[in-house]
Amino acid sequence: MSIAPIITFKAGICDIDQSSRPHKVTPQPTPGYIYLYNEDDLIHFCWRPRNAPLNEPQLDLVMIPEDGQFVPYDQKKYDPSAPKINGRIFVLKFSSSSDRHLFWLQSKAQGRSGDASWFSPRDLKIGELVNRLLQGEEPNITAELAAVINDTDDNRRDDDDDETMEDVEGHGEGHHGNATGGPGMDATGGDPRQEGQDSREGGADGARAASSGNAEADAAVRNFLNLFNSSQGQGQGQQSEQQSDKVYPLLGDLLEPPVTIPMVDNASVEQLDTLLSFLPPTILVLSQQGDNGDPVSAEPSPESVQAAKEAMSHDQKRSLLKKVLRSPQFNQSLTSLTIALRDGGLPTIAEALKIKVENGGLMKGGSMPLGGGNAVEAFVEGVKKTVQEEKR
Repeated sequence: MSIAPIITFKAGICDIDQSSRPHKVTPQPTPGYIYLYNEDDLIHFCWRPRNAPLNEPQLDLVMIPEDGQFVPYDQKKYDPSAPKINGRIFVLKFSSSSDRHLFWLQSKAQGRSGDASWFSPRDLKIGELVNRLLQGEEPNITAELAAVINDTDDNRRDDDDDETMEDVEGHGEGHHGNATGGPGMDATGGDPRQEGQDSREGGADGARAASSGNAEADAAVRNFLNLFNSSQGQGQGQQSEQQSDKVYPLLGDLLEPPVTIPMVDNASVEQLDTLLSFLPPTILVLSQQGDNGDPVSAEPSPESVQAAKEAMSHDQKRSLLKKVLRSPQFNQSLTSLTIALRDGGLPTIAEALKIKVENGGLMKGGSMPLGGGNAVEAFVEGVKKTVQEEKR
């Protein structure tokens, strides 16, 4: 698959130690790139080491429009007493979940006063452009970056000392640029071995950035989103007209690995096969081919899928299911489903999944669908009720 990044810039990924208070953020020294690209009208937010191919990111998140925010990390906002961070950190956060991913800028800091945590106008513009892309906008990356006056933190102007940064590439005039490929090892100038060698630590909220799954999982997410496109549209603007919203956990919070993994460990053979039947067929076939297997260019036949299931041992089945349950794609699917439910898609979703929900997913005494936390709760209760009736 050919990838045409919209924007690319130098950044490293951070590890978060949540065993202490405040949480300790340790940026990893690996030179890397953050880049965003568009596929099927969805933005992919990616991070990869600079020596990795463009199509093999370590992190690949399919972003729901308006769900994600990419903003400078304000340490004092979370913990005024925490040690000062000596680096520039951005946080990728979500309105639909508590997940956090933290990244540190690996371009040369522009502050002349020696404050390594100072965000230059160019740093802030990069973050602003990424954030606008995540909201569904189509900014002119190249033009807006060219217009930035990169003043120093003490407001002194000295063009001889204020080097032009080559840490970011905008591709095309807008969201759908025609550029192809992406930067290589030396595309942005400077020696990557000299960047990011100083560890930067400080208090922060967040979660460890997860590794991406395979391309088939991405396809499953896109198909999942397409299924609920119509239901999301019909619910826009209805939340304000509904009864007061109810605070209810997100599906991703209800189905975290500490809850789902023990279920797989204790599942019977029949239950394992039932769970495997919900996975995309290509994943089942690829799981039996190994790393050197031929790519699957077409939808596997039912015979191939059945053969793959029969070839898997019980431990292999459990391992595959655990990998899926821990994957970012599974969490994003739960996020997508939560958003669809909250935005008025409960009746359509319940019908598609054959789940019996109270009053067909509509408000009592009316024809409008439930929304917000009320819809998520009705969906969960409907799943419970449907399973209980099937057991009878």
